[in-house]
Amino acid sequence: MVRCPRWGYVPMRLFVAAPPCFEKVLAGASLSSARVISSSELETAQGDFAFSTGHEVVDLDHRQGFSEAKLSVGEGAVPKKPLYYRVVKRAFDVVFSACVIVVGFIPCVILCAFIAADTKGSPIYTSIRVGRGGRPFQILKFRSMVVDSDDLERYFTAAQIDQWHREHKVDDDPRITKLGAFLRSSSIDEIPQFINVLLGHLSVIGPRAITFDELKNFGDNQDLLLSCPPGVTGLWQTGPRNVATFESGLRQDLELKYVVNASLKLDAELFFRTFKTMADGTGK
Repeated sequence: MVRCPRWGYVPMRLFVAAPPCFEKVLAGASLSSARVISSSELETAQGDFAFSTGHEVVDLDHRQGFSEAKLSVGEGAVPKKPLYYRVVKRAFDVVFSACVIVVGFIPCVILCAFIAADTKGSPIYTSIRVGRGGRPFQILKFRSMVVDSDDLERYFTAAQIDQWHREHKVDDDPRITKLGAFLRSSSIDEIPQFINVLLGHLSVIGPRAITFDELKNFGDNQDLLLSCPPGVTGLWQTGPRNVATFESGLRQDLELKYVVNASLKLDAELFFRTFKTMADGTGK
């Protein structure tokens, strides 16, 4: 695999005949983080190493394919994106975010004054999100809520608190100010995130940046989601984001669909679709 990266295989599980063996090295690539299970758990297991292409688990010794459903392993795997895609994507992130910051600096400073007067707090709101590989980072946004918005019991009913813990969004959120409602509907509140893009925390296009609590909604596909940097905009953000919830499972489907199918063509489509979404004012 290491010598032939074009195969696109991602190490997911290590199958060994003797469970006491908890680490093996293949061509210098440590697999110590793989889960070790006994080969007796797999009726047709033939070899020691298994890798996933995202659709099947492949035994490298005998090139025998096993269905993902049969093994219940390999979920969350995704072929590594080509080098040219990663280089072009990062180059675009740096250039575009730098342009947004330079062009928008003066207007954003003026906007900050209005936000401070409207919310009686800092115009920039920060919170912890999960980045690529599970690394935490502080995401930046223009404040769109009252300064004590973290006091849920003061503003929410019991039903709204339950919805907040599931989706981190509620219908008709009473904490959002009038100016904040406009910033959210137009997605202007997310402009500070281009600083995160420049720092490498985010990409312009990618899955929505989520909290560690929200990450639990992805179950066995958490590693798959975290193999891709989160984005300022993406498939969920430009799609039915107000109805595609974690509870329905549609949110997870959209985010994972992007991770698996990410390409320059898809990124370009989502980039231009974002402007229509902003004009439609569907953000909440």
